Amino acid sequence: MSKEFEAAHERFVKQHLEARSGERRGRLERGHQYAEKLFLRHIWWPLLGRFDDLHPEYEVQDWNRRSQFLDFAFLPRGGARIGIECDGFQSHIKDMDREKFSHALNRDSFLTGMGWKMLHFSFDDIRDRLEVCRMLLQLSLGPLTGTASAASPSRLSPEEKDVLRLAWSLGQEIRPKDLRDRYGFCHRKARGVLNSLVRHNLLRPISGGTYMCKYETTGSFPEALLRS
Repeated sequence: MSKEFEAAHERFVKQHLEARSGERRGRLERGHQYAEKLFLRHIWWPLLGRFDDLHPEYEVQDWNRRSQFLDFAFLPRGGARIGIECDGFQSHIKDMDREKFSHALNRDSFLTGMGWKMLHFSFDDIRDRLEVCRMLLQLSLGPLTGTASAASPSRLSPEEKDVLRLAWSLGQEIRPKDLRDRYGFCHRKARGVLNSLVRHNLLRPISGGTYMCKYETTGSFPEALLRS
């Protein structure tokens, strides 16, 4: 995947550089750096495998008609506008004074009023908590890209839905013992429910010696589970 990503990323940046001039080109050359590429490599590419309709260092205007640049804008057909920001603690919080902090909040509120949906990912999460970032991105883009879920929630039993919610709430590997303690399942039933979620590509087994004794979430979190 690394070689495929690198080739696609190089084409992606080159395409946008060739289409720009002046400050818009300079901003892309200066602004698309380590954090932005890390987001694409570890969060965007594994979910979508393409950069269609994605624009790096995208120019917008604030309420004073001053130019601002979003790290990314996702502009699929149909008119949706998604702004994506990769926020480092040092540059976006620690080094902000009160005026810059207020302006950042006002900018997001203004863009929201103009029909944008703004997504913010911290650099620490992009680097260390990939599954959380993928899940959040998937929930936001799924209705627009067809990636909302790996399995239709209607195909999951109520018990499977409960176990999937439990797996996400634990924030760590889930074991058959967790299901026995929470729901009173026998070992066979607990393994059966967990393995069913594996078949739906919602859990991934982790080998423990000769047995699959732990499972982790895959990041393919069905959006409809939030409403079911």
